[in-house]
Amino acid sequence: MKTIFALAVAVLLLIPISLAAHHAFAAEFDRAKPVKVQGAVVKVEWTNPHIWVYVDAKDEKGSVVRWQCEGGSPNTLTRQGWTKDSLKQGDQVTIDGYRAKDGSNTCNSSAVTLADGKRLFAGSSAEGQR
Repeated sequence: MKTIFALAVAVLLLIPISLAAHHAFAAEFDRAKPVKVQGAVVKVEWTNPHIWVYVDAKDEKGSVVRWQCEGGSPNTLTRQGWTKDSLKQGDQVTIDGYRAKDGSNTCNSSAVTLADGKRLFAGSSAEGQR
């Protein structure tokens, strides 16, 4: 009985941590600032609560800049047909999304278009936002 009680307490203590780790779209990203990031995939982090795709893209001066683009949760993307191999290092992609409010090279991805033209829904939390 003590073990069950201890387990229940541990679960209750962890729930607020996971809820605090997640954020609303509007807290970090600006729907009024759409971006299109074109470049080569450097790394993909397939983790909860969101995947992250890192892309080296050229800015308006032609310099290479690293973008970090947030996608949906692994579960959401898997249901959309994604796998861990959907994006690989070196793949040329175009990511449509919304820029971070802080002006950094961070975006919330709405879609990823591969070099062959295949377009993948990226699970943006902006969908349905007004």
